[in-house]
Amino acid sequence: MQKVFVYGTLRAGEINDIGEAAARHDIAEPRLLGTITVRGHLYDFGAYPGLILDDAGTPVQGEVYEIAAELIAVLDEIEEIYPGVEGLFVASEVIVQLDGAATACRFYPVAKNAVKGLAEIRSGDWVAYRRSRQR
Repeated sequence: MQKVFVYGTLRAGEINDIGEAAARHDIAEPRLLGTITVRGHLYDFGAYPGLILDDAGTPVQGEVYEIAAELIAVLDEIEEIYPGVEGLFVASEVIVQLDGAATACRFYPVAKNAVKGLAEIRSGDWVAYRRSRQR
């Protein structure tokens, strides 16, 4: 089992809901371990957000899941992570505080050079931001 931190369209109820992605591929359902924040800058790419970690940034809302190793390939496909190809998202690791313990999680930030000129989501919460745009 592996842990993953999701902050955008992979969150529960969103278009790429991590649980639904697992179900479509007949992979064990991810187990939600908690809702947490990391410090950084969240940017609006239109249909999805992009995160750049920054200790001086704002709290960015997300969810931590324990997932089957087989789900990593599915998440990489959703985020367009391919060996030897530079894309918008990168597969990385972040250390989060979960129930008072430092926990390593896979996550998908964007490349720093990709956010030039984009609006920052100052609330740090993609779901609330997306919903407010629909009203």
